Order: sequence, then C-alpha cells, then structure tokens
Amino acid sequence: MAVLAGCGGHASSDWPLPNANLASTRALAHSSIDRSNVHGLHVVWRFRFRIPLVESGVFTATPVVAGGVVYVQDMKSNVFALDLATGAVRWRHVFNATNPGPNGVAVAGDRVYGATDSVAFALSAKTGRLLWQHVLVSATQRFVDLAPQAAGGVVYLSTIGDPPNGRGTLYALAASDGRLLWKLDTIKGQWRVPFLAGGGGSWYAPSVAGGETYWGTANPLPWAGTKQYPNGAVFGGSALYTDSLLVVDARTGRLRWYDQVTPHDVRDYDFEAPPIVGSIGSTPVVFGAGKAGIVIAWNRDTHAQIWRAKVGLHKNDSGPLPARPVTVCPGLYGGVLTPMASAGGRLFVPVVDLCMRGSATGYEPLEGVNVTKRGRGELVALDAATGKRDWVRRLPQPDFSCATVAGGVVFTATFDGTVYGFDTRDGKELWTGHLPARVNACPSVSGDTLLIGAGVPKRGGTLELEAFRP
Repeated sequence: MAVLAGCGGHASSDWPLPNANLASTRALAHSSIDRSNVHGLHVVWRFRFRIPLVESGVFTATPVVAGGVVYVQDMKSNVFALDLATGAVRWRHVFNATNPGPNGVAVAGDRVYGATDSVAFALSAKTGRLLWQHVLVSATQRFVDLAPQAAGGVVYLSTIGDPPNGRGTLYALAASDGRLLWKLDTIKGQWRVPFLAGGGGSWYAPSVAGGETYWGTANPLPWAGTKQYPNGAVFGGSALYTDSLLVVDARTGRLRWYDQVTPHDVRDYDFEAPPIVGSIGSTPVVFGAGKAGIVIAWNRDTHAQIWRAKVGLHKNDSGPLPARPVTVCPGLYGGVLTPMASAGGRLFVPVVDLCMRGSATGYEPLEGVNVTKRGRGELVALDAATGKRDWVRRLPQPDFSCATVAGGVVFTATFDGTVYGFDTRDGKELWTGHLPARVNACPSVSGDTLLIGAGVPKRGGTLELEAFRP
C-alpha cells in the first residue's frame, strides 16, 4: 500500500491550523485517543454559543489548539480562547460581524489570525488584544468566509466574488503588521455580462509546501442561468479560474500552474476542498475535491492527473442543463462540501448525497429543500495511490462535517448531531456520540481531547462546543 506523507507540518499533539498542518492532512500524529480507547469517549466540558442565529447557524469552524488553549470563532466573527483542560474562558474578542462561514482562526507563534466578513486581523494569543487589521473587501470582492493559513511569516486569505461583477481574489499579508504582500485575481479576463456574473475565490485555507500555495476555487455565478441567459451565458466560455486547483508562488503570488476541473460550471460545482499535499512513495502529489463529487490526484512535478474518482450519487451531472427541470446529483448542497483527511495511505472523503431539480434557467429554491429528509451521507476511504475505494460507510444524514484522523480512528459527524469514529483500516464503527444540536462544523483532536461544535438548532438542544475524552 502506498504511504501518504504530509508535508509542511511538524509532529505535535496540538492542532494550531484549520486543517491541522500546512499540508491540510487533518491527521494528528500524536494523540492519546486511539482504537483501543475511543469507545470510552465522553463529554468533559461544554462551551455555549450565545449569539443570535444567522444563515448557517452559530458555529461552522474547526476548533484550533495551541499550548493548552482552544481558539474558536463564532458566526459573528467573535473569537474565544478556552482552557483545553476545563473549557474556562481565558479571553474573548468581540467583532460582532456576521460571517457566512466556514470561518475559523489559525495560530502561529504568539498570534491568532482570522477574518470577519470584510477584515483580516491578528490578535494576541495571550490576551486577545487586536494587533492589526486589514480591509479586504471592495466593489468586486464581496466577502471573506474562510479561516486563514499562516506560514513563514505570511497570512493567506481570500475573498469571494458574488454578482454583480464579483471577482474572488487571493491575498498574502505580512503576519507582522498585515501589510499587503501580493494578491491574485482568480477570474481571467472580463465576465460576458458583468452586472449579472460573479464567482471565484476560495472558501477554505490553502495548503503550503515547497514554496507554493495550493488553493481550491469556487464556482461562477449564477448557477444554471436565467431566462435571458440560460446555461451560464452570463459568464460564457470556461470561466477560468473557477472550479480549479491553483498552484501559486508563495513569495510572489505568481500563478505557477492550474487545472480547471469543471469548465463553464452551471451546477454550483465548486472545487473548494483544501488541497492535501503529500507523496505516494517518491512521487510528490496533491489531492483535491469538490461539490462535483470528484476527487483528483495530481503529480506535483509534472502537473499531470494521476487518477480521478467519483464519490456519492451522480445523475445529469455534466454538459448543458435541459430546458425542463431534471434531477441533478450532486445537487447544490451535495458532493464533497467539506475537507478530506489523509493518513496511512488513504484519503477519507465526507460526502453529501442530496439531489435537486435544476434546468437551464435555474434550480428549485434552496429554502424549500429539507436537507434532513432528502439528504444522506457517506464517508469514503480511497486508496491514495489508485483512487479505488477501500471502504464506504453510508450515513443516515448528510455529512456537512469534515474528516479528522487520530490514532487509527477517523471522525466525522452528520447533520443530526451524531459524531462517528470509524476504524481507518476497514470502516468498522468504533464509537458514536450525540450532540444536542445539528452539526455543520468540523472536529479536531488535541492530545486526549476530541472537539466538535453543534451550531444549528434543533428542538430542545443547546448550541455549543463539546470536548470529549476517553
């Protein structure tokens, strides 16, 4: 079996970055939680979120941990530092700025880096004092919704480009004072109909390795089309560099190479999952995935695709949409919405199976989609060398959470609030836990503690972050 090795991170029991390390493996090298004791996980403390409910709930982030402190950001962009041992609040910094998420923070040295919907910032990790801030939004760059990446004295972020004339942009800021080092527009050329079109940018933190940053980019908008401009006529052509893997020089911001996974996307098939950087044997690789339900491995030296694999349900998922509505799988909420994990020669891919009705001129209204009744989930383990399935666990609810690996156990959660721990070798269920509300946030692990938040209401439940230990 191929050995998948993460790059750009050191062995630690901390989880200081949104996806654990610079390679975005979401796998903890040193954990006291393993196959032998995972069955004993139980709640040891809770932290309640008390902000008003916004569109995506109150919490969508991955908790990060450094030096015995848990750092979390709620959906009003407020940041809290909690004692890892007890959950006690050490400090809080209130921004009260609605963020569409998935957001979150990164810790490097003595600083916490994050963003509101419009402003990047740095806080003191010890006190929460604001050290600097940098406004990112503009007339064509609508909002920020990602957790940043921090590496080598640089903080990497992105804006998202909603219509009209939205153009998502990648940014590199100096970690010391927030000054702009470079920026890269993710839209090549001009939109065909600028007052209706938009898109691009990134909504997960990039990976960093070998002087390069690896980004997955968002879709063009509007999805499907309008009566006047059906099937994506507002953006025309392939709409570079939407739905793409972008590899960007970490120092200069120059685009080194790219691969567009879904040219002229009319189905909202963001290629948004944070790319995972590693190797298969002696071959340097990068893995990416997105809402089209496609996982791809590239050779980082030759830039050629090594393999591609489909996961989840697929129906009417390519080419122009017909004039009359048809069932499209993955739908607008489907495919791979959240980050994968890698460990032991496997990729662990969270999947949402939720089909929707769509046509050349539009989709059924999102607000009318009952995701708990219509949606299902999967966790798929792929062989990193070949892309073939090693095992699949089908889940009764959508998996809007991420995959997280520690001690031979892969954790994920479904929307109903159930947290699962599966054996990485064969997918055997080793443990389940139940949160008091719905989950569209991601688990992290530090030492002997599993952390995950429940941020979407359900009857009788509280909205809170919970810490589990054996």
